Amino acid sequence: MPGGRLTFEDRQCIAEGLAAKLTCAEIARRLGRPRSTVMREIARNGGLHAYQASRAQRAASWRARRRKPIARLDSSSDAPDANGRTTHTMRELEEQLSAMMIETGMPSMSSRVFTALFVSDSGSLTAAELVQRLNVSPAAISKAISWLEQRELVGRKREGRRERYIIDVDDVWYRAWLASARSMALWADATRRGAGVLGTATPAGSRLHTASQFFDLLGHDMAQAAEHWRQRLSAQCRPSSQPQDGDGAVTSRRTR
Repeated sequence: MPGGRLTFEDRQCIAEGLAAKLTCAEIARRLGRPRSTVMREIARNGGLHAYQASRAQRAASWRARRRKPIARLDSSSDAPDANGRTTHTMRELEEQLSAMMIETGMPSMSSRVFTALFVSDSGSLTAAELVQRLNVSPAAISKAISWLEQRELVGRKREGRRERYIIDVDDVWYRAWLASARSMALWADATRRGAGVLGTATPAGSRLHTASQFFDLLGHDMAQAAEHWRQRLSAQCRPSSQPQDGDGAVTSRRTR
């Protein structure tokens, strides 16, 4: 870790920064640490809204006691796989991605589960595999999966007595974007009704009316963007012998 391992004072500074609504970048500058270090620290210790310096320090001490010095000295214990990826590289990637998701509003455990599914080659893992991979309880996995399912980010299928959780890489962002567009429609409807109750001639009513116009426009644009992506993906997946332009659209050609 650049600059050495985080101290308790560093963690207190992180907690104070989060309480003051500072961004991870601002906290990192105060500590003189890379932004990724701060993001990983927050991600693995409760997220933006649950981070506690004392709890994070205890967790770090517990992880340090669990490490085996012999394993650290054995370079073959983290040998690259067939694609050149090491366990350490994958862990770093997962922590960076989950930290980014937490910073944008996703709950800590849901972000870790989603990241684990997203970076796995199969795009699917069982609850037992997630428990082992993330070193958390089955209850934590179940709660995270429920949150992700409500937002249509993951699916599941039964394999005998166990269930496998699946992420559809080609479709997940489309469905997530549509869910966001639907939330914009809810905001538009609620603010429009509020403007009607208060009256658009009043300052509060005018404010709500402006908000409803914003959410209406944003929701419409988001729905259009989602449909544009769906059509483009469909064109990319559809076999065609005709040449395509830069946007994936089929270019017409007159045959003689």
